[in-house]
Amino acid sequence: MPLHRPYISAAAAVIVSLIGIAAYHHVPEGNRTPAHDRAMVVQDAAAPATGRQAAAPAAPRTTVPPKPQYPARLPGLGPRTLSHIPAHTRQVVLVTGAGKNSASSKVVLYERADGGWRPGAVWDAHNGYRGWTDEHYAGDLHSPIGVFGLTDAGGRLADPGTKLPYHRSGAFSIGGTGFEGEPLAGSFDYVIAINYNRQPGTSPMNGAQPMGASRGGGIWIHVDHGGPTHACVSLSKSHMRQLLRALDPADHPVVVMGDAASLAR
Repeated sequence: MPLHRPYISAAAAVIVSLIGIAAYHHVPEGNRTPAHDRAMVVQDAAAPATGRQAAAPAAPRTTVPPKPQYPARLPGLGPRTLSHIPAHTRQVVLVTGAGKNSASSKVVLYERADGGWRPGAVWDAHNGYRGWTDEHYAGDLHSPIGVFGLTDAGGRLADPGTKLPYHRSGAFSIGGTGFEGEPLAGSFDYVIAINYNRQPGTSPMNGAQPMGASRGGGIWIHVDHGGPTHACVSLSKSHMRQLLRALDPADHPVVVMGDAASLAR
C-alpha cells in the first residue's frame, strides 16, 4: 500500500536533504529563484540534528628526553685499581697508556653524575719515554702506575680560572729539546702536580720527597711539547686550560694512570 509522509524514516529524510543540497548547489546563482531558497529551508529543517560538537584539537605532546645512562663503574679498571680510588672522589682523570712500553696515552675526565660516571672528551697525551712501571725510580724514564691525588697547580702563565691552589712563577720556565728533538719551551706554562712522592697542599715547585730522592718526583700533568716525557703526562695547552678549569678540590680529584693491561687488574 502507498506510504504516507508521516511514515518516511529519518534516514530517508537525510537522503532527500543531501540530494536537495546537491541540486541546489548545482543551480547557477543567477538562475536561483525564491522557490529554490524555500526548498533549502525545508531541507535543512528535515535533516536531523546530530547534537555533536566538533572535537577540540588534541594538545601537543611534550617529549621528555630520557636521562643519559652513565656507566656505574669506571671503564677499563679492574678491582685492584678501583680499590685505590677514594670513596668520596667525584672527579677522575683517567690516563690510559697504549701499551706497557708506549709513550702514547689517552686522557678522559670522568665526573660523578646521575649515579654513574659521566665521561668528558678523549684527549691525546704523552707519558714517559719508556712507558709505565709499578715501581718508579728517578731517571728510569717510566711514568708510575697508580692512583694519585690532584691538589695543586701552577705555571709560568696566569691562572686560567682553576679552583685548585695556583702558583704562578717564572721558575716554571724550561728550555732545550725533547727526546725527538722538539723544543720544550712552554711545557710548564700550566702544570698540575701529581701527588706521587710529594707533599700535597704545596706548590708544584716544592721539592719535598717523602719516599726519598731515589724514588723520583716532580711528576706533573703539563703542556705537551710533541714527544715523550721523562715521567710526566702531557696534554695540549687548550686541554690543559680545560682541565684546570674543570677540577674542583671539593670533588677530591685524582689521576688514575697506567697502561691498559695494568689498570684492568
